[in-house]
Amino acid sequence: MDRVKQSLSNLFKEWRGEEPQKIESLPAHGSYRNYYRIFTVDFTAIGAHNTDKAENIAFLSFSRHFLKAGLPVPQIYSESLDQNIYLEEDLGDITLFSFLSEVREKEGFSEKIIGVYEKVVELLPQFQIVASRDFDYSICYPRHSFDKQSMMWDLNYFKYYFLKLAKISFDEQKLEDDFQNFSDYLLAADRNFFLYRDFQSRNVMLIDQHPFFIDYQGGRKGALQYDVASLLYDAKANIPQDIRNHLLDKYIATANKIIAIDHERFLDYYYGYVYIRLMQALGAYGFRGFYERKTHFLKSVPYAIQNLEHLLNTINLPVSLPALTDAWSQLVQSTYLRQLGDANLKLTVRIQSFSYKRGIPWDEKGHGGGFVMDCRALPNPGRYPEYADVNGNDKEVIDFLKSKSEVNSFLKNVYRIIDQTIVNYQKRNFTDLLVAFGCTGGQHRSVFCANAIHDYLKNKYDINVEVRHRELEMK
Repeated sequence: MDRVKQSLSNLFKEWRGEEPQKIESLPAHGSYRNYYRIFTVDFTAIGAHNTDKAENIAFLSFSRHFLKAGLPVPQIYSESLDQNIYLEEDLGDITLFSFLSEVREKEGFSEKIIGVYEKVVELLPQFQIVASRDFDYSICYPRHSFDKQSMMWDLNYFKYYFLKLAKISFDEQKLEDDFQNFSDYLLAADRNFFLYRDFQSRNVMLIDQHPFFIDYQGGRKGALQYDVASLLYDAKANIPQDIRNHLLDKYIATANKIIAIDHERFLDYYYGYVYIRLMQALGAYGFRGFYERKTHFLKSVPYAIQNLEHLLNTINLPVSLPALTDAWSQLVQSTYLRQLGDANLKLTVRIQSFSYKRGIPWDEKGHGGGFVMDCRALPNPGRYPEYADVNGNDKEVIDFLKSKSEVNSFLKNVYRIIDQTIVNYQKRNFTDLLVAFGCTGGQHRSVFCANAIHDYLKNKYDINVEVRHRELEMK
C-alpha cells in the first residue's frame, strides 16, 4: 500500500474503529486532488488527498457551513490537515452529467432530465443567498471575492492558454483594453453573494435523482449570475436553448422568493457572466488539452464554440468590446476547433420562403452563408384565377406544381446542392445553414419548394429542420 493509502487507512481506522478491507483509487478529473473509495464489509467512504492545504481548509470549512445550513453536501467524517487528507461521505458515482448522458441517449432531453435540473436551480439560491448571510469569506481560496483581479486572471488564462495556443490573432493592447472594460462592466453587478465558482454538471451528484453538491472549494463572494451561467452553458451538457431559458426563469423565480430580483437588471449582466465563464472554461480546456497534452479535455471545445456562436448571434452586450468580439468571431469561424475530439454537433437547417418584392431574407443568425434559390423561372400558379386564394401549402397548388417537370428537375438540382453542403457541414461541426426560396409574391412556388426541401431533409438526415413562410405570416 502506498503512503497516501496507508495514511487514509490509518485515519479511517482511527475514526471508524475498524480496518478498511480495501482502498481503490478513483479516476482523476480536472484537478490535482486525488480521491479514493474506502471499503468495509457494509460501508464505504471517500478519502481525499490534496497537497494544497489552503484549499483543503476552504473545502472542509465550507462543507461544515453548508451542512449546518441544511444543504445537501457530503458529511465530513475526519481530517488530518498535516497529512493533507480527509474523509467524507460517499455519494456514489452518478453525476448529473452521467445521468444526463445516459437518459438523453435513450429519450432525448426529456422531462426526466428537466425535472432534475429544476431541482438543481431551485437549490442554487440556498447556497448563494441563504447560506451566504453569515459566511466567513476570509477562508476563501485563492481570493475572497470574484473581483477585478480574479476576472483578469480568467481573461488572461483564456488569452494565453486558448487564444494563443489555438493560433487566434489579436492585438495585445486592444485586447487588454477590452479586458479592462469588460471586467469593469461585470463589476457593476451586485456581488454580495456566495459564488460557487465551478457549478457544473460533473459537480452535482445524484442519489435517486436528488442532487448533492461537491467541489465548491473555489467559492468566494460574487454575483448571482455566474453560477447559473456556469450550469446552463456547461459545454458538453449541451442544453437546448429553450430549456436553458426555462431553467433560467425557474432560477430567477426561486431566488426572487428569497430576495427581490430586478429581472431586467439581472439580465443586463447575465450574458456578460456567461461570456466570462465560457472564456474561463476555454482557458482550462486549452491548458489541460493544448499545453498538458491531456487531449480528452479538448472534446468539450466544439460545444463551447457552439455556445459562443449562439451568444454572438443573439446577444448584444451593453459594452463595446471590438477586439474581444473579433477574437470570439475567429473562434466561431475555426473549422479546426469545431472538429476537436469526437463532438457531433447537430446541424440546424433554416428554410424560408419569401417574395422578391420585399427583399431577400435577413440572416438573423449572422452567418451570411447558405443559399437563395430563385423560383421565378418555374410555372406560376398565381397566373390562374383558380389559385388566387390558395397558396403552396394547399393541395391544389401542390398537385399543380408536382405535375410540372420543370419543378421536379429544379428540386432535384437543389437536393444535390444541399446534400453536398450538409455532408460537409456535418463533418466540420457547423451548426447552422439557411436555405431561402423566393418567387414573385412568396405565396405559391417558394412555399411549395420550401416545404419540399423540408420534407426531403427531415427524411434523409438526423438534423434539425425549421421552415418559415415569411409572406404567409404577414397575412
